Amino acid sequence: MEPIQVGLLGIGTVGSGTFQVLARNQEEIRRRAGRGIEITMVADLDVERARALVGDRSKVVADAREVIANPAIDIVVELIGGYGIARQLVLEAIAAGKHVVTANKALLAVHGSEIFAAARDKGVMVAFEAAVAGGIPIIKALREGLTANQIEWIAGIINGTTNFILSEMRDKGLDFADALSEAKRLGYAEADPTFDIEGIDAAHKITLMSAIAFGIPVQFSKAHVEGITSLQSVDIHYAEQLGYRIKLLGITRRLSTGIELRVHPTLVPAKRLIANVEGAMNAVMVQADAVGTTLYYGKGAGSEPTASAVIADLVDITRLHTADPCSRVPHLAFQPDELHATVVLPISEVVTAFYLRLQVADEKGVLADITRILADVDISIDAVLQRESEEGENKTDLIILTHQTPEGKMRAALAKMQSLSTVLAPIVSIRKEELA
Repeated sequence: MEPIQVGLLGIGTVGSGTFQVLARNQEEIRRRAGRGIEITMVADLDVERARALVGDRSKVVADAREVIANPAIDIVVELIGGYGIARQLVLEAIAAGKHVVTANKALLAVHGSEIFAAARDKGVMVAFEAAVAGGIPIIKALREGLTANQIEWIAGIINGTTNFILSEMRDKGLDFADALSEAKRLGYAEADPTFDIEGIDAAHKITLMSAIAFGIPVQFSKAHVEGITSLQSVDIHYAEQLGYRIKLLGITRRLSTGIELRVHPTLVPAKRLIANVEGAMNAVMVQADAVGTTLYYGKGAGSEPTASAVIADLVDITRLHTADPCSRVPHLAFQPDELHATVVLPISEVVTAFYLRLQVADEKGVLADITRILADVDISIDAVLQRESEEGENKTDLIILTHQTPEGKMRAALAKMQSLSTVLAPIVSIRKEELA
């Protein structure tokens, strides 16, 4: 059987890794796929650089539309990124009857419904294992491996840049700015790291996982997103004393009232495996009714780890290339007419426990005032830690862990506590998850 022909749009870090791994493991991949897989066209604006990477093994062009227009190309791999031209090219490839592989989580989180609908209409596949957690096969696990289960919740460290920064802040006592500078120096952070440090990248990924886990449309606009820019090393230190570590988590949970979809810094018990994921590594916990808790760990980015996921998608499409479209695994795991527009809960209705740090005047009655405010809104206290503030005499850091409470109640309590004359600085509040 003739090899399946692939057109590659963009040969940057992931594209070059895909080309190299596919060439290196070609025979092994052919044995698994049932036929060869060859990248026969590459489109990149830097034609000379692309030619230096691929040699005479592929035709190199500057215009991606030349690849899409080539009738010999069966699969188009989009590795350009972003929402703009990438969306147009993916839709044009689908319209031309090409299958699509993409690592573009931003594109699918925002425009996934449109893209998947177009693919269904044309009877082609859109595969996106590489869009979430790099080389970790979490999409396949959710779509296929756990298909017998009712998934209850997912919690993931799904951005390596922020996990590296938090690890540096904990291990070396660095403040956020210094840890970010180190991440940039080592190549873990982009020159503009906004999508990473503000939680947007993680929100794109948890949006896709939520849709697959619960059979809902992709709804990035409804995700609650917080980053790590305001985190202070003192809170990481206090959390450690209390037996917790702070991680930026993407969390989605199914409840009788709706779906939680959120990204924010979170205290996690140090005894949990996911709390011990350090550096730029990723990990995803999935809780399901039949299998219980499963954990997926590995490199969430990088040239060859992400290429591994891209090529896995190429193999899947090659195997199913001639199959009846109705026999293929649906893009979001559930049949398209079985997706439910379940409400995504506003953050005010989400129930979590909290870590609070209050800088207060070191005088009698302060703790009583604080606990009275919490009691008035039915928030119970789990633990209290009092430490002398680093900011001077007659000031105390009061650290409180609460039991679970609706976010709306906590916000009301925080407003009342902040208004006390004995509270000397803005109150720090961080959500806490046991992940049990």
